[in-house]
Amino acid sequence: MKVLTSPKLSHVEVTSDFWKRYRELIVKEVLPYQWAVMNDEADISIAEDPQNNGQDKNSHAVANLKIAAGKMEGHHYGFPFQDTDVYKWLEAAAYSFNYHPNEDLQKITDELIDLIAEAQDDDGYLSTYFQIDAPERKFKRLQQSHELYTMGHYIEAGVAYYQSTGNQKALDIATRMADCIDQNFGLEDGKIPGYDGHPEIELALARLYEVTKEKRYLDLAHYFLNQRGQDPEFFNKQIEEDGEERDLIANMREFPLSYYQNDKPIKDQESLTGHAVRVVYLCTGIAHVARLTGDEDLLAACKRFWNDIVKRRMYVTGNIGSTTTGESFTYDYDLPNDTDYGETCASVGMSFFAKQMLNIEAKGEYGDVLEKELFNGTLSGMSLDGKHFYYVNPLEADPVASKGNPGKSHVLTHRADWFGCACCPANLARLIASVDQYIYTEGEDAVLSHQFISNTAEFQNGVTVSQTNNFPWAGDIHYTIENPSGEDFKLGIRIPGWSNKTSYKVNGENKSLSVEDGFVYVIATDGTTTIDIELDMSTKFMRSNNRNVSDYGKVAVQRGPVVYAAEQADNEIPLWLYKVNTKEEPEYHFDEKLLDGVGVLKVVADKPALDSENDDLYVEDQEQELIPSTLTLIPYYAWANREDGQMRVWLNK
Repeated sequence: MKVLTSPKLSHVEVTSDFWKRYRELIVKEVLPYQWAVMNDEADISIAEDPQNNGQDKNSHAVANLKIAAGKMEGHHYGFPFQDTDVYKWLEAAAYSFNYHPNEDLQKITDELIDLIAEAQDDDGYLSTYFQIDAPERKFKRLQQSHELYTMGHYIEAGVAYYQSTGNQKALDIATRMADCIDQNFGLEDGKIPGYDGHPEIELALARLYEVTKEKRYLDLAHYFLNQRGQDPEFFNKQIEEDGEERDLIANMREFPLSYYQNDKPIKDQESLTGHAVRVVYLCTGIAHVARLTGDEDLLAACKRFWNDIVKRRMYVTGNIGSTTTGESFTYDYDLPNDTDYGETCASVGMSFFAKQMLNIEAKGEYGDVLEKELFNGTLSGMSLDGKHFYYVNPLEADPVASKGNPGKSHVLTHRADWFGCACCPANLARLIASVDQYIYTEGEDAVLSHQFISNTAEFQNGVTVSQTNNFPWAGDIHYTIENPSGEDFKLGIRIPGWSNKTSYKVNGENKSLSVEDGFVYVIATDGTTTIDIELDMSTKFMRSNNRNVSDYGKVAVQRGPVVYAAEQADNEIPLWLYKVNTKEEPEYHFDEKLLDGVGVLKVVADKPALDSENDDLYVEDQEQELIPSTLTLIPYYAWANREDGQMRVWLNK
């Protein structure tokens, strides 16, 4: 009897027109632009920073490393975590070499590795703010210092760079960092019994363990997770010893313990609140370490936190974090559209979390959310030219409101050149450059194909899987499996929750396939096997759970995985007057000349005439005459790439 196997992937080449455009944009525009910004060589403005950080047009991120390495004189500039802009950029560049080798860029990145090595202390420590301006405060104020967060981002970059280029120095820097952290943290005498205020090191150490097989690194990640919240006063004790008024970042002492997810141990937390990026980075680490260690408490926790976010605290676009105050979650079903924060980094982090959950169990809902993030919540964070970015991703915007209401000033209606806190641009770049790693998951007895991104995948046993489609604009998905291995090959294909009717053919014959936890499974024997899937791409009018006051009586429009928005560039304003007729079928067409090629929807609507400025503010309610109209909708990710103006995702029904 032949054995079903799940062979290891050896290479995935993305052939999707949609994603190839974005991935080439990363190489040709995004990486050079970001490198120029971080070297203070770009003519940019960061005056319109949603965080109101008050910094000038300089990043100084590379200069900080040069000062720490003794190559420049000066003081540290920027946030304590300024180094991470460089590290995430380096990680994105590393991934780009897998699909677009570039000798000129690799010369820059090799020299950057050399610079980072020179900046690193002899004991492996590397966080330039403390090396340059506050060496006596290393690891003394972990609530705010981001030291482990910063080194975690380098560890991720170092692993990626080593895997892409074979550069041993890149990996050595990472292992020296991890050794330094291991020497300083733990429950043994003389060590610090704490953790970073911003999770990141946990997921980084898990990645480092997987490439080095050094169990100390996995044990250290496990320690950080299990120690979090054991002593809720840990941060306050450090602050008292370091000096109450010596904050590294203003106002960080004002947030509750739950903001840092350290009010109680992870295993005792029913839900995670506070800073959204911290939450999903922590969840990614929990899921990764839980899978590697088999820790049942952590496994239960990551599933619990997943359900809490996805079922009660996520926007229809996949964005998370509903308030500008601390970039945080608030409470269940609190999802305002016009003051939504929806940080780009949070959507990127949610993609990381979904990927790790797929590694734990074959459930289609994880792939559904990953898809939602990839086609909506993350891409909206970057303009089509690759040189302008959103930190905040609202679902409703009006330039008049953003200018006139201080409570909405964080909502920009055009993307910015850069930010004082520039965590998002390079974070999005590293996700897009590594999207080939988000298409398949290798299970125990099956390979899961959970993203419809055209590609050719090669496996170590000689099996190749080719997927072709015109997704997300069309729903006909074709697979060709070439299997010379002599073993049966089991492929699981996700059937999206939005596809109400799905048809299947295997080797040209109609098949009735049962859906198991969101997947159908096909076994490919020797030779060639073809699979054709037709997904339901009809336009859906989506409603929110009616516990969500912000969206009651409204609909969002979705076709396939793509959420749509009405924008002033296509429609007469104000957009809030339109009432959508959900009984009329929307008209769809693809416009190859609009916004680099997008599917466009026209929905039937009507609206009253706009009241005069001279009319009374309040009048007795009477039936208003409605004017037949049409609303033109574009994909949410592509809004704000034309003229400045209003935008809405949720429309009156």
